[in-house]
Amino acid sequence: MEKRTPRKMPDEIKRATIAAALKPEERRKHPRYPFTAAAEVVESQTDARVTGRSSDLAIGGCFIDAMSPFPTGTLVVVRLAYDQRKFEAKARVVYSQNSMGMGLAFTQVEPEQKWVLEQWLGELSGQPAAKLKVVEPEGTAAPAPTAGGHDEPRYVLNELIVTLIRKGVLTDKEGKALLQKLMS
Repeated sequence: MEKRTPRKMPDEIKRATIAAALKPEERRKHPRYPFTAAAEVVESQTDARVTGRSSDLAIGGCFIDAMSPFPTGTLVVVRLAYDQRKFEAKARVVYSQNSMGMGLAFTQVEPEQKWVLEQWLGELSGQPAAKLKVVEPEGTAAPAPTAGGHDEPRYVLNELIVTLIRKGVLTDKEGKALLQKLMS
């Protein structure tokens, strides 16, 4: 019986093989927290809709359980509803598994929506929402306010504006305009 010497695998193939073998959650940049909310995902160009539920949430994205997920790379709008609060953001499908669901990376989060996301993550992580910062890929995010710091009045105003929008005192358009002024 002839003894074979194992061939060495080139480094780039080895790295690609290891990366492919890792589960998506092991490649994440931000901690994810178990989070179940009603979800609707809408494909941006065709308006095709997939409903499901979220199973986890992070600053940079979420996973949506769905029987017929969109393919990887699809640009979508994701809407989550939980505990009488709603969150909406533009996202890209970064992981898709048929009959299981899809991993979404947030690509654009409006200021009033950042507040909702920060509140949810604050509750899930046990950290005050003021210490969390929603990551914007283009680097357009306003600095996160810090409790007791010089940004606290800005944070309080942000909360007030979002509450006024939710209660219908301000329209979405009026609220967005005020939030954009506040964040600039």
